[in-house]
Amino acid sequence: MKDQNQKALRKQVAPYEKSELQNSILQIINTLGPFILLWFLAYKSLSISYFLTLGISVIAAGFLVRTFIIFHDCTHYSFFKSRKANRILGTITGILTLFPFEKWGHDHAIHHATSSNLDKRGTGDLWMLTVEEYLEAPFWTKVKYRMYRNPLVMFVLGPIYVFGIENRFNHKGARRKERMNTYFTNIMLVLVIGLLCLAIGWQSFLLVQGPIFMISGALGIWLFYIQHTFEDSYFEEDEHWEYVKAAVEGSSFYKLPKVLQWLTGNIGYHHVHHLSPRVPNYKLEKVHENTEPLQNVPTITLATSLSSLKFRLWDEESRKFVGFNHLKKVAKRRVNVEAEPEI
Repeated sequence: MKDQNQKALRKQVAPYEKSELQNSILQIINTLGPFILLWFLAYKSLSISYFLTLGISVIAAGFLVRTFIIFHDCTHYSFFKSRKANRILGTITGILTLFPFEKWGHDHAIHHATSSNLDKRGTGDLWMLTVEEYLEAPFWTKVKYRMYRNPLVMFVLGPIYVFGIENRFNHKGARRKERMNTYFTNIMLVLVIGLLCLAIGWQSFLLVQGPIFMISGALGIWLFYIQHTFEDSYFEEDEHWEYVKAAVEGSSFYKLPKVLQWLTGNIGYHHVHHLSPRVPNYKLEKVHENTEPLQNVPTITLATSLSSLKFRLWDEESRKFVGFNHLKKVAKRRVNVEAEPEI
């Protein structure tokens, strides 16, 4: 994609970078309202059947994912025109989703600025090694990496670490505003959880919140994973890295059924979001449909997305994601090269 085409594309998207108060308020009502109601119904259903509780929890988890998308928009200051309003709602939805607004917003901004840049990995992204990096890594690094990339670890233990541990602490050197917001979020979580445990008992709280937390957490990590882990993705060294290419070619269009698209706040249009984070989530589909170049991007469906589970490493030679089995081919090729007689 040439520079002039990249500039033209960003210009086409610019008119959509404005929030609409009516749509934002409607989304708050149709997201937070149902989530609170479903949480209450899940609690009341404990006296009937825990299978019913689990069923309600699955739906509630979907609305919690949608709540996270509102939080996510607030960290980009795209949900409201007012930065203060974004901070307030972002902090509230951050408490509900267990994310400190300032800390996560800072890390996520770095993710957007460095996504698909091989020389600037490590903040706000998934741990990814290239084939060469893995082959040259120490034994225990390889073990840790294989554990990290195991689906059970990533999608079952991952939510516990990311939501329950990692986001409870500030980074070294964090700004005062960021530190204070993390402290405030943690204090509010203790108060809210404490009050709920006093009101309904800690056992009931865990029986309701536990499944909602695990399901929504696994879904959240899966969405982030599939948005950047697909076979023909885009990765470049810093010297050749381009922002628009990273957005359009390094972020997927996850084409979901309408119900799931609604529950996930249109975040499947991730290529649009990465191209312009200031577009509110309720306009992402419109941008995609009205901008022809954005329709010719890597498209993933529910069925085809499952194949991404086999991708573990980025192969710089083929410029594709590969699985660990690919290492056998690399090793065999190197043996053959070494065995060739010198001329």
